[in-house]
Amino acid sequence: MHRILIVDDDVAVTNYFLVFFMQTDRFETEVVNDSTLVPELLQLNRFDVILLDMDMPGLSGMDILQLLKERDDDTPVVVLTGVGDVDLAVRAMKLGAFDYLTKPADEDRLLGTLDAAIEHHAVRSGIAAMPTELDRKDLAEGEAFEHLPTSDPAMVRVLHQAERMAASDLTVFLLGERGVGKEAIARAIHRASRRRNGPFVALDASAMESDELAASLFGQVRDWAGNRQDRPGFLEEAEGGTLFLDEVDVLPPPLQVRLKRLLQRGEFNREASTQIRKADVRVVAATTRDLAGDACPDFNRDLLYHLMVNSLVVPPLRDRPTDIPMLAEHFLKEEARAQGRGVTGFDPAFMDLLMAYDFPDNTQELRTIVSSALAAAEGPVIGPDAFPPAVRARIRS
Repeated sequence: MHRILIVDDDVAVTNYFLVFFMQTDRFETEVVNDSTLVPELLQLNRFDVILLDMDMPGLSGMDILQLLKERDDDTPVVVLTGVGDVDLAVRAMKLGAFDYLTKPADEDRLLGTLDAAIEHHAVRSGIAAMPTELDRKDLAEGEAFEHLPTSDPAMVRVLHQAERMAASDLTVFLLGERGVGKEAIARAIHRASRRRNGPFVALDASAMESDELAASLFGQVRDWAGNRQDRPGFLEEAEGGTLFLDEVDVLPPPLQVRLKRLLQRGEFNREASTQIRKADVRVVAATTRDLAGDACPDFNRDLLYHLMVNSLVVPPLRDRPTDIPMLAEHFLKEEARAQGRGVTGFDPAFMDLLMAYDFPDNTQELRTIVSSALAAAEGPVIGPDAFPPAVRARIRS
């Protein structure tokens, strides 16, 4: 049974929560109506989750969140706000709140959000407790990550974090440069999860016209004139599995709001339909851009902070040069099999050229170079003459 602390100055509200949580038989509940008592209470007790009202006399919800931050207390917090206080809720999430609910909170959504907060805390605590020195052979789901060869310590840590995140159904947010392998990591998370037998569906939002994105993602229904056919979107195609949503930053603002609703409530509607549908889908989103910076001022802040609570930064290939030979050998085996070639390795001079290149397009570009060189190779080993001339011209001297 989980311990929950409810902080709200309204006695009627806390009495309601006491009865509600007692009926669920899932939480051991402690209630505080005087927020000034919270600091001492948190000093003496540990809770699995805190349900926190934002508008209170004495210490406000923001004051308590700031206190938790100063104490480095990572107890997950779900905040309660009024309908018109979305900006306040977003500021609360910047201070570390897991999520927010508007009053009066829907009971099913309340329980789902509390469960997600506790689950997220368990995942993040496991990640924080990982030792500094890690080895990829220690991955419990090693087969799920076999297509991601690496010996780089930072990348090995990313794989371990991804494996721990895979154990839950929480949304994962992957950040990193183009071509760095975010989709490969998303596929590995899917293979390591309980959804491994379900579909993995990938949608690159940047590859679609903005006016087609809504129907492609959420599906559409026949319009009143019969000009369009009913069809499911990528989301419904991924039912029971994982949806990889790449370049999430290009979603127009209305779609960002709809995505936020999907992630928070598991609900969506097809384009041109008001029917609310439920989705059993795990979302892995990705971007190459710094959405928290000034480059994307119009990106929905509420959606961003919801994504960032379970995020991974994938390092670029230039920061892990020891991976270049390993990845090149891996790609050579795959490409040689695909092209039906008997090429088995690289001449040292070819490898020297690879090691001198900075790979602006990361592992995706490395695969392209290997594939091109393989096609040009004349013997069992790829020599420097097969190195693509256009790439050679860009190698730093």
